[in-house]
Amino acid sequence: MLRMWRQRVTLTDLVIWGLGILILVGVVWGSIQTLRLGKYTLAIWYDLIITGLALGGVYALIALGYTLVYGILRMINFAHSEIFMSGAFTATFAADALYQAGWWNSYPVLSLLIVLLVAATVSATIAFSVERIAYRPLRYAPRLVPLITAIGTSFFLQYTFRGLYGSGQKGYPDMDIFQGAIVFGDVRILKTQLVAIVGAVIMMVILFSIVQYTKIGKAMRSVSEDKETAALMGIDVDRIISTTFLLGGISAGVAGILFLILFPVAHFFMGFVPGLKAFTSAVLGGIGNVPGAFLGGVLLGLLESVGPSLFLDGLGIPAPYQLKDAIAFTILVFILIFRPTGILGERMAQTKL
Repeated sequence: MLRMWRQRVTLTDLVIWGLGILILVGVVWGSIQTLRLGKYTLAIWYDLIITGLALGGVYALIALGYTLVYGILRMINFAHSEIFMSGAFTATFAADALYQAGWWNSYPVLSLLIVLLVAATVSATIAFSVERIAYRPLRYAPRLVPLITAIGTSFFLQYTFRGLYGSGQKGYPDMDIFQGAIVFGDVRILKTQLVAIVGAVIMMVILFSIVQYTKIGKAMRSVSEDKETAALMGIDVDRIISTTFLLGGISAGVAGILFLILFPVAHFFMGFVPGLKAFTSAVLGGIGNVPGAFLGGVLLGLLESVGPSLFLDGLGIPAPYQLKDAIAFTILVFILIFRPTGILGERMAQTKL
């Protein structure tokens, strides 16, 4: 038994496990010290949790685009972050036009529906075009080729929108109905945060219902399991893949508006960091699994919001919130090492390998 264990476990494994244990001990010790010091009140912890849920909802919607495409094509669409950016950036111009016309606060519901439609349409159109032009000709190429193409497409979209809209930042106008907060007992929730949380949950329920309970969803799951057999059964594989990209694009467009409600500034590079966080969320929850992507996004948002104050403040680290990105990507590394299928795993994982 011991001999077999020595043959299977390498020095690299021991180093990784040792590093993981060291980080775990640091997290536990830092959390205990933070709570013992009592630096943060209960109201502050509530505020951090609500902030994490709102941000996690945005990550989750972007992550749904990654996980839907991966479930169908077995590839990571790294251009998805720019699909998110394209809808949000374009919507800021529509929002500004409505604001200048006096509609923005006079007809807030209609204005919000218009910018949502603009963002979802632009993102869905870009997603459909990317699949049709960049990915479909490489459908049967080695996996590395579409991956390189996705990275190239990401840069192409970034600098295309930089050329179209400029390299500066574009402000998203505040809406009067979203100002202020709602208080539930000791919990104070900003209206912008409530909109982000509720909007993300509604969009998640819609996408999950489409995938699980419609003919299109059944076809998507069939194509995900076996493209060739699905084609023999009469399913138009190309149409289903295009539909998947459209759904991912719509989700990214809605996520873009929710992101702007939370952080009202758009620019051509705005999709890079949220895209990486969303990819981390998809891997954390189980890429290829729709509820898993949503769960991963919410967990990552909570860890990013609460983690720096809880884990690092007690260790005496100055300005711990500046390390929130380090926490997110450390999670990604360890998930890939110790549980590459994510928290919920991936449906039909054994069949698809």
